[in-house]
Amino acid sequence: MLIPEVRQKWANPINTITIGATPEEGGTRTRTVTVGGSTTLPFLHFEGKIPHRPALAMEVQDITPKDWPEILGEHFSDVWDDPGRWAKKCVDQLGADLVCLRLAGCDPDGENKSPDEAAVAVKSVLEAVGVPLIVWGCGDNDKDNEVLPQCSEISAGERSLFGSITEDNYKTLVALCKADGHKLIAESPVDINIAKQVNVLATDLGLDPKDIVIYPTSGALGYGMEYVYSIMERGRIAGLDGDTMWAMPILCDIGKEVWKVKEAVSDEIAEWGDQSQRGPLWEATTAYVYLLAGADILIMRHPKAVSEVKKYLEKLIESK
Repeated sequence: MLIPEVRQKWANPINTITIGATPEEGGTRTRTVTVGGSTTLPFLHFEGKIPHRPALAMEVQDITPKDWPEILGEHFSDVWDDPGRWAKKCVDQLGADLVCLRLAGCDPDGENKSPDEAAVAVKSVLEAVGVPLIVWGCGDNDKDNEVLPQCSEISAGERSLFGSITEDNYKTLVALCKADGHKLIAESPVDINIAKQVNVLATDLGLDPKDIVIYPTSGALGYGMEYVYSIMERGRIAGLDGDTMWAMPILCDIGKEVWKVKEAVSDEIAEWGDQSQRGPLWEATTAYVYLLAGADILIMRHPKAVSEVKKYLEKLIESK
């Protein structure tokens, strides 16, 4: 007796979002990146459509990182004094789909760079590469509200992805992105209800839900990743099941989380094996897991990890 094939039918597709705008669309990008649109859970090709593959962004900073280990820094130390050159290397040599410019230098507890300096960094990256841009503030709410307006204005029309809004800090960035035509990253602290609430607050101010990417926080392998996975999976199921406040593509900030844990950065414990292999593997493995949870955009750092994840993605896409 043949057992009939069981297929889940979902009520709602995940929103489709295009980042970047070509000259015909009012921007200067040579190509755009589209994510989302799935009508099924990750890579279940037999059950529904997955029209757009996940995209890989590589991180660039507006300052020379002081906390990156040597096995990471050796790949970028020749360019990381210049965000434009750094971005160009990530795209031309390492195959990044997008560039994520993190404005770490604007942190008031660090170099406290000005809004003008931040805007210069954004402009230099836009001029150096043709891929879409993610612009991420320093994480200090007050300073981001000073810095991001100029960054948004100087990139108006480019349809960049700006981050991030939170439950306590969303009004300024929502207004900017509505005015300048950008997309937004909605951040929440690994809580499915708060993630939904951030989206509700943004849309109540008139932001289109299709302009939002969800960032539910990203733990590294061995550091709460399984809990983040469960939140992402529950959220994706809710979105497919008809909850419009969870029907957004998901972003995971992989590199930032991985390259601060001892298993990736320590070179002092021989039993853990060669750090030059272990570190990139830790980042790649973290990325693999989040892809299976539903991530649509991954922000990464190590070239070897990016290369391996690209190969993994090809196998997942070809499996349909």
